Amino acid sequence: MNIKGIEIEKISDNLWEIPKSGGMLVPGRIYISQNMLETSLQNDEALKQVINVAHLPGIQKYSLAMPDIHWGYGFPIGGVAATDLNEGVISPGGVGYDINCGVRLVRTSLVYNSCKDRIKKLVENLFKNVPTGIGSSGAIKKLSATDTKRILKNGSEWAIENGFGLQEDLLFTEENGKLKSADPEFVSDRAIERGLDQTGTLGSGNHFLEVDVVEKTYDEFTANSFGLFEGQIVLQIHTGSRGLGYQICDDYLKILVKAEKKYGFSLPDKQLACAPIKSQEGQDYFSAMCCAANFAWNNRQIIMHLAKKSFKETFNISEPDLGFQLVYDVCHNIAKIEEHEIGGTKKNVCVHRKGATRAFPPDNKFIPEKYRNTGQPVLIPGDMGRYSFISAGTEKAMEETFGSSCHGAGRLQSRHQAMKQAKGRNLIDELTKSGIIIQAKGFKTIAEEMPHAYKDVADVVDVMHNAGISTKVAKLKPVGVIKG
Repeated sequence: MNIKGIEIEKISDNLWEIPKSGGMLVPGRIYISQNMLETSLQNDEALKQVINVAHLPGIQKYSLAMPDIHWGYGFPIGGVAATDLNEGVISPGGVGYDINCGVRLVRTSLVYNSCKDRIKKLVENLFKNVPTGIGSSGAIKKLSATDTKRILKNGSEWAIENGFGLQEDLLFTEENGKLKSADPEFVSDRAIERGLDQTGTLGSGNHFLEVDVVEKTYDEFTANSFGLFEGQIVLQIHTGSRGLGYQICDDYLKILVKAEKKYGFSLPDKQLACAPIKSQEGQDYFSAMCCAANFAWNNRQIIMHLAKKSFKETFNISEPDLGFQLVYDVCHNIAKIEEHEIGGTKKNVCVHRKGATRAFPPDNKFIPEKYRNTGQPVLIPGDMGRYSFISAGTEKAMEETFGSSCHGAGRLQSRHQAMKQAKGRNLIDELTKSGIIIQAKGFKTIAEEMPHAYKDVADVVDVMHNAGISTKVAKLKPVGVIKG
């Protein structure tokens, strides 16, 4: 098949390959259905970006993309690449500006049919207690630079030590909410300044708080292990490292653009600016990126605490009866050192996941002991008008995708296109009529994030399920949404 001049070969119903050619060091592989390939990628440059990533020095096996693939900065969003620690590079384009943008799923003991009359009040309380929007601040008192540096070093541990949650929350957070290579000395004063009052804030764009109902379970054993049941109220928290993470990415892109010349790299796109992982530039970026990741985990931890307060206020219920417990927290935009089998040998590599979710299998020592019979929860939010999914990681993901899966629906329209399509429509009324209460800072964000600006996440999830990369566990239906 030829898509925009790119030859792509079918491997199976849900896997396609761009053969290695020119300066590509590995083939490109895309997990996608033929229908999605022929529709959603016809006007997108993302396939070209899959090819570009295949030029990165030290890249292993394949330049990968998940079915939520769309154009991004350097890497496609939905892109995954692993690079050799000795000969390979680290690239901010493979992480993104919103470092450790991720999703946290919280379960409750509440049943929707028994409390649906209080959802509107719940949404109002969440909107009151969790600051949202561009430049949002004030969730907790403005921190000092010293406190912010402690967050960069310790991640979610800072929140727990300061009364924002429980020690057991760390067990159900990827990496226990802390990357140990974080060193605030490699974070600029400007980045720290931007983070001083953004701890515990949601931000804008595609970030959200979403009250959902578990509409359907597909795998009773795994759903039960995750503490999920049909009719249950759950909460999704989707945000990242805010202005601090953005500034770190911006700072290091300027440094790594110069490093490309220094190390003699010849890459097809300047947005793939990179440095050898073991170089000073590479190590400095990695340390700073880990700081941003820790800031994001801490951010979601505090938001979870503020959300619990909102639930307790709304339902006038005791903490034990509320059953407000973290299922899992996964990051989407990250580079991590992990061990994977390559060519029959286990080796440490730097796995870039840009708009992709870790999907580790049963018995993996890096997932909570509670989930070692089922595999890691894979959290896949959709758009605010349809549904989201919970899946579980598999051994096949370890074999084929460096333990990675899709991260969401993936955009179908640019924000500008969505705004044009939303003109003259009352999107709040449309969502209300479909049973979804929404509260946001303004119409612009709602329009940019309108449901049909995104692919149907059910199609995305089915590709990964049918490919055996992450298997479906439950389907969630939104009933209340907070946007910036």
